[in-house]
Amino acid sequence: MEFEFDHELYYSRLLYTQIQMDYGVKVRELSGDQTLTRRQIDETQIIVTTPEKWDIITRKSGDRTYTQLVKLLIIDEIHLLHDNRGPVLESIVVRTMRQIETTKEHIRLVGLSATLPNYEHVALFLRVDPKKGLFHFDNSYRPVALYQQYIGITVKKPLQRFQLMNDLCYEKVMSFAGKHQVLIFVHSRKETSKTARAIRDAALANDTLSRFLKEESASREILHTHTDLVKSNDLKDL
Repeated sequence: MEFEFDHELYYSRLLYTQIQMDYGVKVRELSGDQTLTRRQIDETQIIVTTPEKWDIITRKSGDRTYTQLVKLLIIDEIHLLHDNRGPVLESIVVRTMRQIETTKEHIRLVGLSATLPNYEHVALFLRVDPKKGLFHFDNSYRPVALYQQYIGITVKKPLQRFQLMNDLCYEKVMSFAGKHQVLIFVHSRKETSKTARAIRDAALANDTLSRFLKEESASREILHTHTDLVKSNDLKDL
């Protein structure tokens, strides 16, 4: 799949490089920037590609170089069917099913998602046998129990709502600061620096910064040493 941010694509490439090293399986990338020769295709067991690139390839009825070799199609983040690239994924699935019906050669379709509440509907679209091919893992499969808490905010004014959300976020973070790592998800890249700065400023105002970073810690020294290497001014400031 194609990822929104470069660092996610980097980790994807790191993953399939590790697969090659550990299992001796040849993995190659196929995208707008990467093309494969016939020889490279013959040597490859796993192709990592974007929906758009695979859609273009499978539309070429005369070119069966790729498609005739594929016996397993894994669609990661299948919930993107509900996104603006959903029609592309739909086309790929339908075209694959048509290929199966025409050639009588079976191709296994696997859809993966960690955020898909209507998984039964998607399974129906993929023609999955619900008794044998549908797998749903709820919280009972977790080795550590997951606790969820929802906090509703009724403030209408954007600035006041943003401030209140940051205050609540700071309170939650402080309950774990110095004990465990905390991961905060926000809605955009810009919100990342804004939220981080709000938590930093709140910690300075409440004199709790030492809860995050000890005065004489090695982490603080490393951060100071590598500050000049950071290109983003927002991140450098933080």
